[in-house]
Amino acid sequence: MRELTVDLGDRSYPIYIGEGLLDQIASYFDKHGLSKKSPLFIVSDSNVAPKFLPKVQQKLEEGGYRVVTAVVPSGESSKSLSQFEQLITEALKAGLDRNSAVIALGGGVVGDLAGYVAAAYMRGIRFIQIPTTILAHDSSVGGKVAVNHPQAKNIIGAFHQPEMVLYDLATLQTLPEREVKSGLAEVVKHGLIWDAEFVDWLDANADKLLALDAEALGYALYKGSSVKAAVVSQDERENDLRAILNLGHTIGHALEAVANYNELQHGEAISIGMVGAAILGVELGAPQEVYEVTKRVLQRCGLPVRLPEHLDTEEIMEAMMHDKKFKEGHMVYIIPTAIGTVEINKAMSADRVRAVVEQLKKEG
Repeated sequence: MRELTVDLGDRSYPIYIGEGLLDQIASYFDKHGLSKKSPLFIVSDSNVAPKFLPKVQQKLEEGGYRVVTAVVPSGESSKSLSQFEQLITEALKAGLDRNSAVIALGGGVVGDLAGYVAAAYMRGIRFIQIPTTILAHDSSVGGKVAVNHPQAKNIIGAFHQPEMVLYDLATLQTLPEREVKSGLAEVVKHGLIWDAEFVDWLDANADKLLALDAEALGYALYKGSSVKAAVVSQDERENDLRAILNLGHTIGHALEAVANYNELQHGEAISIGMVGAAILGVELGAPQEVYEVTKRVLQRCGLPVRLPEHLDTEEIMEAMMHDKKFKEGHMVYIIPTAIGTVEINKAMSADRVRAVVEQLKKEG
């Protein structure tokens, strides 16, 4: 078992990464002082719940905990105000109080949604992340919780740090191939912004990761989570450094919105966005290898590097204008300067980005 710490003073918390952790879930809850008198509220989705919810509930109840559950439909559409309101209603009916905790059992959608419920219920109760996807190694760390608005992703949300992140690698063995590939996009991102040697490792070990080799996967998630933990520890609320975690997300979030959150998975959209950022980086003086390595590693992980031609450029640009990274008439854009290094460009012109969107349709 590997362990990391997100260092936020009195709100610091651990990330546990290993196989079989759900079998000992009650002992982790005991260690962190979760209440056995107040109900625990587990939120999962329709894909994950049949596989893991009975076991998690059983192990917690055997450990003396009171458990109530809710299952939402799988997919990005569940990150909505209506679903949020429904979960609040269920929490009230179940008698959750200030000593209760919300447990997110699932991928990034469940983590974001359940986390926002925890942040808002009684102005904030405890929250535990149990990610079951590769993609969620990113979203489960850092305390960003949110739901979507039809015009913008993650625009309604809060910062609410979890009590802990419990990452049982055994849950990843049931992931569909497309979700495995999508999840690797955020792993690659962490290397591209922080660690050139890790990018080389990903290039060399992509086949093992796609095959869900336990040792390779554990190492990759540990390295990716280490980058996220280091960045969040230095800048919890994205006042400066944390913005680098948005590499590929300016175009990526716009693509998700324009594609109605169903055509492209999050990692697929971010992959295309990272290629776009690499093109911009080279245009602004980065070495050509930034583009070549970025594209190659993403392709090695089975990810798209070209933008679907039928998506309208002006709709994509309009979606970017609603993004949180659009400030005072300029786009805040994360630009690679070398493999493993990025800079925050706070005055990226819309015309330059529009040209890159068009280029991504033609060549990737």
